[in-house]
Formats: sequence, C-alpha cells, structure tokens
Amino acid sequence: MKQLWKYTKGYRPQTVVAPFMKLIEALLELLVPLLVAEIIDHGVGEGGDPAIVWRMCGLMVLSATVGMVLSLTSQYFSAQASVGFSCALRRDLFKHTLYLSRESSDKAGASALLTRLTADIDRLQNGINLGLRLLLRSPFIVFGAVVMAYITDPEMSIIFALAVPALAVVVFAIILLGIPMFAKVQSKLDRLTRHTRDNLRGVRVIRAFNHQDEQVESFDGANTSHAKETIFAGRVSSLLNPLTYVIVNLAIIMIVKNGGLAVDSGRLTQGQIIALYNYMSQILVELVKLANLIVTLTKAGACAKRISSVLAMPIEDDEEHEEVEIDLTAPAIEFRSASFRYRLSKEDSLSDISFSLGAGKRLGVLGGTGSGKTTLVDLIPRFYDVTDGEVLVFGRNVKDYPVMDLRKLIAVVPQSSHLFAGTVAENMRWGNPNATDDDIRAALEAAGALDFVLAKEGGIEARVEARGANFSGGQRQRLAIARALIRKPKILILDDSFSALDFATDLLVRSNIAKLEDTPATVIISQRPSAVKDCDSIVVLDDGAAAGIGRHDDLLASCAVYRETYETQYGGEN
Repeated sequence: MKQLWKYTKGYRPQTVVAPFMKLIEALLELLVPLLVAEIIDHGVGEGGDPAIVWRMCGLMVLSATVGMVLSLTSQYFSAQASVGFSCALRRDLFKHTLYLSRESSDKAGASALLTRLTADIDRLQNGINLGLRLLLRSPFIVFGAVVMAYITDPEMSIIFALAVPALAVVVFAIILLGIPMFAKVQSKLDRLTRHTRDNLRGVRVIRAFNHQDEQVESFDGANTSHAKETIFAGRVSSLLNPLTYVIVNLAIIMIVKNGGLAVDSGRLTQGQIIALYNYMSQILVELVKLANLIVTLTKAGACAKRISSVLAMPIEDDEEHEEVEIDLTAPAIEFRSASFRYRLSKEDSLSDISFSLGAGKRLGVLGGTGSGKTTLVDLIPRFYDVTDGEVLVFGRNVKDYPVMDLRKLIAVVPQSSHLFAGTVAENMRWGNPNATDDDIRAALEAAGALDFVLAKEGGIEARVEARGANFSGGQRQRLAIARALIRKPKILILDDSFSALDFATDLLVRSNIAKLEDTPATVIISQRPSAVKDCDSIVVLDDGAAAGIGRHDDLLASCAVYRETYETQYGGEN
C-alpha cells in the first residue's frame, strides 16, 4: 500500500475527517448505556422521577441526531476519498499497462491485467471506503466499552478483559489463514477470466471445429476449481461470526450471573447491570463488523499487492527527447548475427540472422507457421530486444534510439487487423492525427480501400464498429494498411497483411506501395511466394534459422525450402 499512498493526494483532509467524525459518533454511542442506566435507577420504578426519564430520552434523541449527521458526513467523505483514489489509480494503471513492454505484458497476461483494472481496483476502493468508516470506530467502541465497564464496576470489567483478548486471538488467527487463501482465489479467478476471454475471442473457431463440448468441459474445470477455493476460503472466514458470538454470549452469561448476585448484595444497581449488558452487546456488534471489515481489508490488501506488482513492472521509455538525426544513406534495416529467445524458453526462436535492407527497397520474409517470421519483425521496433547480436535501423542500434523516436520511423500492420469503434477517418488519423481528408483518401486509394469505403453511407465518415466487425477480413486488412501508409513511415512492416486478399488485390496493393512518392523500406511477411517473389531480397526462415537469403531466382536454385514452398503453390512453374 505504500506505493499506492500517493493516490490519496488531494483527499488527505477527507481521510482524516471521516474517521474523526466516526470516533465522535462512537463516543456518543458509548454514553447511551449510561443514560439508560440513569432512567432505570432514577427515572422509573417506585419513587422515580418522570422528569429524569424525559431529560434522558431527550439527550438520547439529541445524541442519535448528532450521530446520524456525523455518520452521513463521514460516509460522504469516505466515498469521496475512496472513489477519487480508485479513479486516479485506475487512470495511472491503465496508462502503465499501455506503456508496458511486450515482454512485461506477456509475463503479466492480458486476463490478469484486465482483472487488476476492474475487480481488483473495485475491491480496493470498497476496502478503503469501509476502512475509513470502521477501522478506528469499531476498535474504539470495543476498548471504550471495556473502559466504561471498568468505570461502572472494576470487578465485572475482568469479564470484559478476558473476553476481548480471546476474541482478538480468534479474529487474527483467521486473518492470517485467510490472506494466502484469498490470494489463491484471485489467481484462480485470473485463470477463469483468461479462459473466458480466449473462448469469446475464438468463438468462431470453436464453432467451426465443433469443439463446444470440450470448451464447456474445460471451463467447468476452471470454474469448479475456483469455486472450491472460494468455498474453502469462505468457510474459514465464516468461522469468525459463530466463534465471536460464542465468546461474547458466554461473557454475557457470566455478567448476568455475577451481576444478579451483586444486585442482591447491593453492590450494583439494576441500571448498572443493564449498562454492562449493553456494553457487551456493543462489543459483539462491533466485533462482527470488525471481523467482516478485516475480511474485506484482507481481500483489498491482496488486491493492492497485485496492483503494485503491475505498477512495479518496467515500462518503455515515454519521456520527451530531442529529435534523433538519422542517416538515410545507411541501410534502413540491418541484422547482425541476431538471435532471440522468449522468456522461459529453452531454445532460441531466432538464431544467427544476418541481412540488410536499403532505404526504399523491399524485403520478403517467407516461412511456415512457427518459423519465426513475426518474431523477426518484432525486433525492429523493439517490441522485444535481441538476446545476441544487433539490429540496426539507418545505421544505428535500435537500443540506442528512444523507443518513441524509433517507432515514429516505423509503421506495422500486424497479422490481426484491429480497428477501433468510430469512423473510417478517425481510424485513419490514428496513423496521423493531422491528416486531411485528401490525405485519407490518398492512403485509402493506395491500399485499395477507397472504392468500398466510398460505397458505404458517409464515405470516409462511415461508422466502424469495434474491431471492425462491420467490414470483411480483407477490407479490415486494407484499412489497416491505409492507416499505416498515412504515417508516411521510413520503414513499413506488413506482417502477413495480405492473407485475406485475393491474388489480384494483393498485387494491386503491393504495386501501389512500390509507386509511392516517398517509398518506404518495406518488409513483407508471407507464407505465399507470390507475395514476396518480386522483392529485392527474400529471407527464408525454417525453425528460426535462415535457410536462404537472396532474390527469387537465386533461391529457387539454391534453397530447398523456398523451392519446395514455391513448387507446392505453382507446381514447378517459374
């Protein structure tokens, strides 16, 4: 929580005033049993004074009214502080996740990050809200009741002195057992969230392969495991109430028994016995509240620790730097014996890759699924860093660039074309916020997307649903390419971005890119030789290694992997 303390800035007065008001309310509540004792001893019964009854009742009404005002004010300040805290924390956590490196994102997992941003922050907010209102109030009433019992009768206060430590032992024992249990429950929830997310994203594939039953069974397994952990943790937590009730009621029995004897002997009055009983009842009520609060705070503490762990993850450099000068005469991209291994992997995903690509030239990267094509291009914008060797952009090691400056030079069209809810023009301006309508039309035309965009109602202002659901796969790919082209990058990476296009559209888009006035150095990743055969150079990957590097004709003669792939598609024709 120390790392999160800064998010209370601006709400420090509320965090002080709210519990202070609750303490005043608690003090007023502790006076009520004394007023009741006064009514019983001097206001009712034989020889009683009705004026005392009315006076004490008036004081109780006044006390209740003042207490209600203090309680409402305290709850308002508590809510203001907790909601403000969670709002600031959620904003910073969201920003932090956006700037996490790819490696950190992979380590945390998308489902875990989603849980931190939603459920964990909500639980932490609830814990702060209840903590400000009850964390001081409940212990104050418990120990205040013991003090008032001592003032009322020192002998009877021994019962209180024995009951409170016994209750404390029970409460804290269950707390220590509960903390690791709730942490385990939360990790099971992460797994369940991840499973749900994967199924929702891949629902079409699940239906296409008729694997609904297997996924339901897998989900049931994760759900059952989460339920078992939750039930077990809940059972341990549920021991709080019955155990505290048993201890408190045993204490009440002792008070009634010993108090009756004290009244007979004249040492105590009936009103004092009622006051002692009320104080023990107050302890019972407040300890139940405290027990539930402790469970809530335990969960909130676990959530705070999980949130802090994400905030402690290193982020990519997002600070402003002076603009870096680049040498446009140097190769746009150069790999020097570059190798890469994923976290926890025992083998390299890429090994000893060397090639160079001049400015304005085209490089094809060909290989089967899992050969390392996407991994290779991820090293260029530093989504990952090489484990051995070097990657250079315009003659400079990518590690020497400020990350944001490096990525301003590069536009990437990933395998999965992600469009955002809004309009076509808004999606295009993700690539260039200052793009005019003419710039947008030019980029759409270069990507072969202008015709179908203008055919829609609104043209470039046509609506785009989340993830581009109202466009076909090929249309989404062309819109993503247009969004990259509008940046006018020095390096353009097309990661299997023609997979949903027919051969004619594929050829048209590649030809348009080659004819651009300021042609970028282009990296085309594909499993189809037709998409890369006209490139200035082709890198053929096989199980993370370069099986061949050269032009189309040279590779047909010298690279068995390329030749086999080409003949599979073209049947041996050149």
